[in-house]
Amino acid sequence: MAESEGWAMPKGDLMRGKKGLVMGIANQNSIAWGIASQLAAQGAELCFTYMGEGLERRVRPLAESVGVDFLVPCDVSDDASMDSAFAAIKARFGKLDFLVHSVAFANKDELKGSFVDNTTREGFLTAMNISAFSFVDSARRSAELMTDGGSMITMTYLGSERTIPNYNTMGVAKAALEAATRYAARDLGPRGIRVNAISAGAMRTLSLAGISGGRGMIAQGRNFSALKQDTTMEGVAGCALWLLSDLGMSTTGEVVHVDAGFHMMGMPDEVGGEG
Repeated sequence: MAESEGWAMPKGDLMRGKKGLVMGIANQNSIAWGIASQLAAQGAELCFTYMGEGLERRVRPLAESVGVDFLVPCDVSDDASMDSAFAAIKARFGKLDFLVHSVAFANKDELKGSFVDNTTREGFLTAMNISAFSFVDSARRSAELMTDGGSMITMTYLGSERTIPNYNTMGVAKAALEAATRYAARDLGPRGIRVNAISAGAMRTLSLAGISGGRGMIAQGRNFSALKQDTTMEGVAGCALWLLSDLGMSTTGEVVHVDAGFHMMGMPDEVGGEG
């Protein structure tokens, strides 16, 4: 969410002197963009990736609005593209302090109806490759540049833990992503690198628009949440800032829920009724 949309970005110096990579900005409503805006406001030096000219046209004006002039093309499903992107990052930055991974994809036809009936081999492998393996690959490459330790975050959703209507293959991929987060945290911990995931509630993003009935998830999330509120970009970006800054120095291997308490509710009051 940009400042023009009503979110006055708090300024500070928590990330001053730190260099980081943000993967997955699609437009001004992207969670990755909300996080990147917060990091820039706190003094971070950033690199954004994009895939294709269409996304570059969306991402470049956003980058310029927060003073970022370092953008690199990157297709996470192509090794040569990843090689080129990280070579450019090494040449420009020399090292990395943090990684924000917000990349996911599943075929739209598989994000509706029956998981068992609608999931294809090709679609399943594509979702796992882009939504889960891309984080493993990005983490390995980023870790090579985190010579003084660092922090990594990726984005997940409650559909990894519980069945969510129409989330289907993406839920399975997100479950793999969360497991990958824990294994990466174990492997990279001795090198002073922390690895965590943020499980954000339903928000108005392109990803949500791709899920059948996705818009209704926002209203349901609000009604069934503990706070009776929507998940806010401020809340998600604030959590990311905590995990990526030195404030989160003792936290790793976690899946942190930022969903107004939706994840911990067993049954909404209107269903349970009075005893």
